[in-house]
Amino acid sequence: MQLGFASAIIPELDLDQVLATASKIGYDCIELMCWPLGKAERRYAGVTHIDVDQLDQGDANDIRQRFEQAGVTISGLGYYPNPLAADPSEANLAVEHIRTVIDACTLLGLHQMNTFIGRDPARSIHDNWPRMLDTWKPIVQFAEQRDVRIGIENCPMLF
Repeated sequence: MQLGFASAIIPELDLDQVLATASKIGYDCIELMCWPLGKAERRYAGVTHIDVDQLDQGDANDIRQRFEQAGVTISGLGYYPNPLAADPSEANLAVEHIRTVIDACTLLGLHQMNTFIGRDPARSIHDNWPRMLDTWKPIVQFAEQRDVRIGIENCPMLF
């Protein structure tokens, strides 16, 4: 078993500072947040420790080397939007960035991406179900083709 944390808990630190913190305290791994660059609209959202929109193989190799030298691993990449948002443009942006994070996993040699299924809060769970299937089946297929698993956060969003 490994002990780790999600980098969203220290949004004020850059990637090297997050890595140094984990190494100093003795953590084994970190889930790195990969939100699109921009302003956060809610707590723990909008945190970007890897800008996957700009990531290339050279950047990925550098990140892997820095983690290896620190003796810490990346447990997965995280991005927790609402791909079932009522606003179609918001939902589409979320889906496209999920795909970008999955591709970043491939560049980094990772097999784990973590996210949130989402929902339209104006609809019941029953009414969200068909849209969830339409949205998520292609995402899961995309991830499977890249040997990336998708972890789903079960968060009540009480804050």
